[in-house]
Amino acid sequence: MPDPFSESYFRRYYEAGRSRVYGGSQIAELAKGVTGFVRWFGGDIDTVLDIGAGTGLWGKWFRKHMPDARYKSVDVSAYACARYGHEQRDIAKWRARRKFDLVICQGVLPYLSDVSCGRAIGNIAAMCRGFLYLEAVTANDLRSVCDRSLTDVSVLARPASFYRRELGRYFEPLGCGLHYVLGGERLFYELERGRK
Repeated sequence: MPDPFSESYFRRYYEAGRSRVYGGSQIAELAKGVTGFVRWFGGDIDTVLDIGAGTGLWGKWFRKHMPDARYKSVDVSAYACARYGHEQRDIAKWRARRKFDLVICQGVLPYLSDVSCGRAIGNIAAMCRGFLYLEAVTANDLRSVCDRSLTDVSVLARPASFYRRELGRYFEPLGCGLHYVLGGERLFYELERGRK
């Protein structure tokens, strides 16, 4: 069976300037926002886990702007791991023994079956001691938000309710893709919390 995340996949969606979903400048703005909110909420960012690290844009940003943070990147793609230096891991099957202050999971879960997605979220929660930044395109996003010329539409188009239900077992939503692990020490104002 061919690898769905081969060199041609990465060239099309992440490496080619005209057809890529995100580039370095977009991820830099996102990283500033995510880390800024984590700090605003009083969180530490000493350790970071980037799941589905792809072309390594988050890692570049952390090395430049937060070089003291211990950053770990993993990806399921053999190509991405060889080219960009990640550990090859399948988040539906792998769980590190340590916990991270910030876990980043951008664009990974919609490629997994429902069962694997639930396992992946459980593994993410087990490795998260604080904040999760999650991006997962939903069925409604594919219909009404995504630029289909730039977006890989061969994902499982699930309703947002699926992700909210699975995440709600382990995390409190804060909005804008940020979540906080249930039982953590941080407290949030009522209107800082996202819809459950």
